[in-house]
Amino acid sequence: MNAWALIFTGLGILILSGAIFWYWRRLRQLEKSAQQMVQNGESQAIPRELLKKVKQIEISTRNIVNEVFSGEYHSVFKGRGMEFAEVREYQPGDDIRLIDWNVTARMGHPFIKLFQEERELTVMLLVDVSSSGSFGTEKQLKREVAAELSAVLAFSAIKNNDKVGLIIFSDRIEKFIPPRKGKSHVLRVIREILFYKPRDAATNINEALEFLSRVIKRKSTVFLISDFLAEDFKKSLQIANKKHDIIAVSIVDPREVVLPDAGMIELEDAETGETIVIDTTSGQLRDEFHVNAMKQREELKSLFQSIGVDHINIFTDQSYVQPINKFFRMRAKRMGA
Repeated sequence: MNAWALIFTGLGILILSGAIFWYWRRLRQLEKSAQQMVQNGESQAIPRELLKKVKQIEISTRNIVNEVFSGEYHSVFKGRGMEFAEVREYQPGDDIRLIDWNVTARMGHPFIKLFQEERELTVMLLVDVSSSGSFGTEKQLKREVAAELSAVLAFSAIKNNDKVGLIIFSDRIEKFIPPRKGKSHVLRVIREILFYKPRDAATNINEALEFLSRVIKRKSTVFLISDFLAEDFKKSLQIANKKHDIIAVSIVDPREVVLPDAGMIELEDAETGETIVIDTTSGQLRDEFHVNAMKQREELKSLFQSIGVDHINIFTDQSYVQPINKFFRMRAKRMGA
């Protein structure tokens, strides 16, 4: 029995050592990959039209940030929690649960721990740049709305002295920019969202959330910006939301919900390339399309609610100011701010 016990113990140690070695190598690979993503493409020439677009976004969002969101942002996102500050002598009326028993034992009379709010936040923008983001039938493409919305959130963050980071994803991690402060950093974030040419067309939200958990260790506020034309990401979202505060921002074009009466039209799936021809003069077809689209949206809403993830709907033909304001008010009320 002793010999068998030694054998099994030895095998257990070998398996554990192998698992640790594999995990260490995986972490090194992720660190190397993240560093390459940070460095990749920074020296690319930026078209003048893009720089003009970035400047336009900065100007158009400046007033929104200053007049609308700055106060709401501060009241809703108050930091990661409470951190230890100091100890002081116990006074009548103090919560006995705060007694520091180690200091009390050394000093011979009771002391309590004092905490203060840790103000600084890290805001991560997870932006879907799959091919479906290049769709838009109204004022803007979904990708352009994502860039402008990201600008508002990023400028609100740096105005509050918080850090902002970016993960661009399709069905792979396309680019990672670590969290930093400063206006020039935010302008780079906006530029990347607009300028970056994705290598893949499809969407994999699982990959983005798993990468987030690996590279961002501290609890962060995460805005997941996508049209959510993906499947089976509930488990990854659930796991990530336990570590981070995730807000799902769904960007929708009205033609993804309601078809116009426009005769025979060809529809192409931007992510798979598949095409179909449909007759939109059929009222029944348009009704079925709308019912199915609304069903999918309700299922998505139910998914977020079941996990406890806040959800914001943004339509490309409407201003994003009202839904973002509504979200801020709702969250402030919930938090008693």
